[in-house]
Amino acid sequence: MPITQILEKNARLYANDVCLVEISPELQEKREVTWKEFELIETNPKEHYRKEITWKEFDDKANRFANYLIANNITKGKKVAILLMNCIEWLPIYFGILKTGALAVPLNYRYTAEEIRYCLSLSNADGLIFGNEFIGRVESIKQQIDHIHPLVYTGEDCPNFAISYEASVINYQPVSPQIEINEEDDAALYFSSGTTGFPKAILHSHSSLVSSCITENAHHGQTRQDNFLCIPPLYHTGAKMHWFGSFLVGGKAVLLRGVKPKWILKAVSEERITIVWLLVPWAQDILDCIERGEINLKDYKLDQWRLMHIGAQPVPPSLIRRWKTYFPNHDYDTNYGLSESIGPGCVHLGIENIHKVGAIGVPGYGWTTKIVDEKGQDVLNGEVGELVVKGPGVMRCYYNDKAATDAVLKDGWLYTGDMAKQDSDGFIYLVDRKKDVIITGGENIYPVQIEDFLRSHAAIKDVAVIGLPDKRVGEIAAAIVELKKGHECTKEELDVFCEGLPRYKRPRAIIFDNVPRNPTGKIEKPKIREKYCKMSVVELQIST
Repeated sequence: MPITQILEKNARLYANDVCLVEISPELQEKREVTWKEFELIETNPKEHYRKEITWKEFDDKANRFANYLIANNITKGKKVAILLMNCIEWLPIYFGILKTGALAVPLNYRYTAEEIRYCLSLSNADGLIFGNEFIGRVESIKQQIDHIHPLVYTGEDCPNFAISYEASVINYQPVSPQIEINEEDDAALYFSSGTTGFPKAILHSHSSLVSSCITENAHHGQTRQDNFLCIPPLYHTGAKMHWFGSFLVGGKAVLLRGVKPKWILKAVSEERITIVWLLVPWAQDILDCIERGEINLKDYKLDQWRLMHIGAQPVPPSLIRRWKTYFPNHDYDTNYGLSESIGPGCVHLGIENIHKVGAIGVPGYGWTTKIVDEKGQDVLNGEVGELVVKGPGVMRCYYNDKAATDAVLKDGWLYTGDMAKQDSDGFIYLVDRKKDVIITGGENIYPVQIEDFLRSHAAIKDVAVIGLPDKRVGEIAAAIVELKKGHECTKEELDVFCEGLPRYKRPRAIIFDNVPRNPTGKIEKPKIREKYCKMSVVELQIST
């Protein structure tokens, strides 16, 4: 079945149940300051920062937008790009596009104007809907995208080169357009994160999207009573696809616009959240605030929170040990997935396997995995090779890029580019990205191993290890270290600390700086390499 049928089923069965909530805590705090300053009386403090819709309203909004698009010549097989920050309209817009039989094309809200233009061109987008934050970027490329119609704007003060979503869509009927869609039809184009180069467009079908619902629900047993806190950007598969396990059974989601620890815990407390999907830096920030005394857990109602779920990057075991100290009753799981495998859990640890923290887990529900050498042959347990996966969520292709597709799709197997190894119990451990391996004097160094070791230091908040060119040994390992707030540490202290590593794995350069991550939590190593690879040995203070 197409994924739109799940929405229509929920609208029939649970019409008046709230399904989506949007919370803007920054807006709330600003208003509270204003009320205090001017001694205003606030009768309903939530109405200014909290929005909600029911399943029927969700489906009605999707139908109105679908009918609007059809009236504007968006038909089956065409493509409509979404350039919006997380908001309560995002998902109805997404499903409205799907209901026409067209493909949804979510865009990264951090894209520059040139990247937006590039992705619109690569995807052959026919339409675009964008928000207030993107007026300047869209206006700067409007002559290059003048073939795109409709160009729809959502928000107040619609620019003169676009059509107002609010003023136009309301005139269309909230009834299903009755477009025939089947599960094998194309549904969406997602873009790769771009951490290893310019983004590629990833083509998925309706069956692929539905598989994410089934896989996620099989892993975590969501019911209608579950309430999912969604913090990551909706343009990425790692956000809504994890909620899709709840969506399958009519469970709701809360969209939190902000990542401050107090905002997260307040939302969990007030909205009675049961499942939170975090990135490593956000979990780290929560723990740091608790340990600095900035957060008192007794101030929040957290007894209903059952699952703390982390994905998108390797998880340091030390982080989970700290987490369980403060939240001993939480189930914990980590998932491994790619946009090319529709996000949630082609590999997952499983809440019953917390004794294997450090592993990404075992093949996810409906998935098969293997670890292979450069000839595609299985390696022995304990040996490092490339992780390859096969399952119902594998992409169809990189859109308009046959060479890139052929490089990663072979006989139905998706070659992930991640180096991994498997233990005797069948659990898979990530070692590093294939392209990130540092070769020093003929030895392979896997940055993740050094990063995990350094993150166990009490003063370190985050770390990224890259290879720097070296005339003698080819490359050396350099660690970019971000310290926790209020902590101090010297290079000499970390040199001593790293004596716990084999000599060849010890970083030869230690640089104190912020570690840049993209909105999905992945370290932006190309940015780090660009910044440091041209610096001199003296500037980097490289150890001999």
